Amino acid sequence: MSFSFSELDFLKPELGAEYIGSGTHFAVFSAHAEQIELCLFSPDGKQEIARLPLPKREGDIWSGYIAGVGPGTVYGYRAHGPYDPQAGHRFNPNKLLLDPYAKQVTGELKWDDALFGYRIGEDDLSFDDRDSAPFMVKSVVQDPDFDWAGEEAIRRPWTDTIIYEAHVRGLTMTHPKVPDRLRGTFLGMCSDPIIDHLVKLGISAIELLPIQYFLDDRYLLEKNLRNYWGYQTLGFFAPQSRYMSGDKITEIKTMVKRFHAAGIEVIMDVVYNHSAEGSEKGPTLSFRGLDNASYYILSPDDPRHTFDTTGTGNTLNVANPMVMRMVLDSLRYWVGVMHIDGFRFDLASTLGRQALEFDRQGLFFGAIRQDPILSGVKLIAEPWDIGEGGYQVGGFPHPFREWNDKFRDDVRRFWKGDGGMVSELAARITGSALQFNHSDRGATSSINLLSAHDGFTLMDTVSFDGKHNEANGEDNRDGHSDNHSDNMGAEGATDNADINTARARRRRNMMATLMLSQGVPMILAGDELGNSQGGNNNAYCQDNKIGWTGWDGLDDPFLDFCRQAVAFRKAHPVLRQERFLTGEVSEDGRIEIAWYKPDGSFMDDGAWNDDGLQVLGVYLSKSAHAPDTEAMDDLFLVFNAGGDCEVHLPVVNGLKKWSRVLDTGAETGAFDVHDQDNPFMVYTQSLAVFAPKGQTQPPEGATKAQRRRWFQFGRRGK
Repeated sequence: MSFSFSELDFLKPELGAEYIGSGTHFAVFSAHAEQIELCLFSPDGKQEIARLPLPKREGDIWSGYIAGVGPGTVYGYRAHGPYDPQAGHRFNPNKLLLDPYAKQVTGELKWDDALFGYRIGEDDLSFDDRDSAPFMVKSVVQDPDFDWAGEEAIRRPWTDTIIYEAHVRGLTMTHPKVPDRLRGTFLGMCSDPIIDHLVKLGISAIELLPIQYFLDDRYLLEKNLRNYWGYQTLGFFAPQSRYMSGDKITEIKTMVKRFHAAGIEVIMDVVYNHSAEGSEKGPTLSFRGLDNASYYILSPDDPRHTFDTTGTGNTLNVANPMVMRMVLDSLRYWVGVMHIDGFRFDLASTLGRQALEFDRQGLFFGAIRQDPILSGVKLIAEPWDIGEGGYQVGGFPHPFREWNDKFRDDVRRFWKGDGGMVSELAARITGSALQFNHSDRGATSSINLLSAHDGFTLMDTVSFDGKHNEANGEDNRDGHSDNHSDNMGAEGATDNADINTARARRRRNMMATLMLSQGVPMILAGDELGNSQGGNNNAYCQDNKIGWTGWDGLDDPFLDFCRQAVAFRKAHPVLRQERFLTGEVSEDGRIEIAWYKPDGSFMDDGAWNDDGLQVLGVYLSKSAHAPDTEAMDDLFLVFNAGGDCEVHLPVVNGLKKWSRVLDTGAETGAFDVHDQDNPFMVYTQSLAVFAPKGQTQPPEGATKAQRRRWFQFGRRGK
C-alpha cells in the first residue's frame, strides 16, 4: 500500500494526529528543524512501511493530511536539522521520535545505545547514526468517540472535598476481591470492591499518581527495579500502557465514568516540569530530537547543558509559547476528552519560573487563570522544586490549592511530644493562615496531609525512627532522613501489646486532627488500613509488596474509626469553612474562635511561648464573615500530647454545658455532660471533642449512615 499527502479543503489547527473520518491530519511543532518526516509502521510497530516529509510549514508547525489513514495507524517522526550541541541543537534523523501529542503509545521501549543521539562511551558532542526505531515505542492514531451517556461532571466545592491519594497498580494488586485479570489496571481501579471501599470511607475525590505514559529508567531496570510511581513522563496525552488490560484507551474513560457514577471526582497527578529524556546525556526519544532548544530550558552560560530545577536532568521550558500550548492542550484534552476533574502539579514551582526565578504572576499561572475550561477544575500545586527559591508554600495564586507539608510535619511533631508545638498546631488546624490568608485566598487553599506517596505511611510514622530504603539499592542514602517519626519503643512491627495500643491511639489522634482541621484533607491510600512499607520512605522503584497497598486491615477497628472521622467532618460544617477564622467578633457579639488553657482561661503570650505546654483547647464557631444562610454548630476541641490532664470547659457565646462526642483516649462513654465546675480528664496522648449540650444530634438532612456514625464516633477508643 502506498501513502501520500493530499490537500484538506479546510484548516486543521490542532497539533498531533487528528482522525477526521476520511483520513488523518498530522501536525508537529519545531522551530529549528529543517525537515520533519512522518514514519508509518506496520500494525505491530516492527516494520517501517513509509517515510514521508511533511509537506506544509506555517510558522513553526509542520503538517500534512493522508486520506484513508485511520485509527490504529502506528507512526512516529524523524527530524532533520543542525546537530550542534554547543548551540543547543541535537537533531538526528536516525532517531525515531514519539509524537508529543500522541494519544496512545504502543510497544515497549527496549533500552539500547541506539536510542541516544550521541555515541555512548564518547562525550555528548559525538553523533550516533544507528536507527533507533527497532527499540522505540510508537504513536497510535485514535478515534475519540466514547459513550458518555449519563455521565456528568461533579465539580464538588472544596469545602466538601476529601481526597484519597492512590496508585492505580498499587491499590488494586492485592485486594482479595479484585479479579486477577484486572489487578493493576484502570478497570481494576474502578471495580466494585475498590469503589465500595472508597464510598464507605467517605472519599469525594481520588488523586491518582501519574497515569500519563511514562518510562522505566534504564538504571532501575539494570537493578531489576522499576519506575513504580511514574514521574518520568514521555507522553502527556497518552495513558500509561501497563494500566490497560487490553489495547483500548477507552478503559480510562470507563474508569472515570464509573467513579463519577459513585460521586467521586478524579484528579490526576501530572508532571509538566520535566520529561523522561533526562539531561543532555539522556536519550533522544521525542522533545530533544524535535527541538531541544525550544522544549527545554538550557544553561544560559552553555546551551550544551540542560538547566535542571527538578533533579531529573532537565526542565521543560513552559515560557516558550509552543511548549506552553502543549501543556495547556494536554490539560484541556484530559478535561474535555477524558472528563478528568482536576490536576495535582508535580514540582509546580518549576512551572512558575520566569527567567529561571519563580513568579506567581508568571505566564503559566496567567494562562490557567484565564482559561474558561481549566480555571474551573480542581488545581493543586506541589509548591516546591529543588532549584534556588523553589520552596513556595503559600506562594501560588488563586485558584490553585497547595500541598501543605507544614501541616504534615507539625502534626507529627505535636503528637510525638516535641516541645513548643502548641502554637504551630494552632496554625495548622486553622488552615495555616500565615501562609495562605492573603490575596483573597480561602481557608481551603491548604491541602492538609499526614502522609503521601513520598515519605512514611501513617503506620510507618509511628513504627520507625529511621528510614529503611535498602531495597532501593542505594545503601539507604535516598529518601528524607527527617521524618518526624517515632517508633514508640520498637523499630518496626512488634508483638508488644502496649506499644501497639499506643501506636493505634496516636494514629487515631493524627487522623482525627486531619479531619478536625480547616482546609482540605488528603488521605494516603492504605493509611486507613494500617498499610506499612517496612520503613521505606522512598518506594518510587518498588513495584511489589513494599509499594503496593496491603489490605490486611479491612477488619481493623482503625478503618471504622476513619470512616467515623470522615462522617463527623461532613456532619459539622464548622470544620470546613471557606473563610479563615481570625478571631474577629461578629456584629451580634459572637466569637468565631478562641483558644484556652487547661484551667479554662484564655491562652496568653506566656502560654503560647511555653515550650512545656502540650495541651490546647480551641472553641470553633461560624466565621464572622460567613453568610447568614450558612448554619453551623459549635465545637470545642482539646488536643493533649502530654500526660493525663484535667481540663475545664469554657463559657463562651452563652454556652455553658458541653457533651463529649469524641475521645480517642477513652474505651467507653460519650455524651456525658461537663462544664466549668465539672472538669474533664483528658488522658495521656488523646484528643477530645465536645458539642454544646442540646447540639448532640446530627444536623438536619444527614443521611442514615451519617447519623449512625455521628453517634458512634468516639464511643470506642481501641
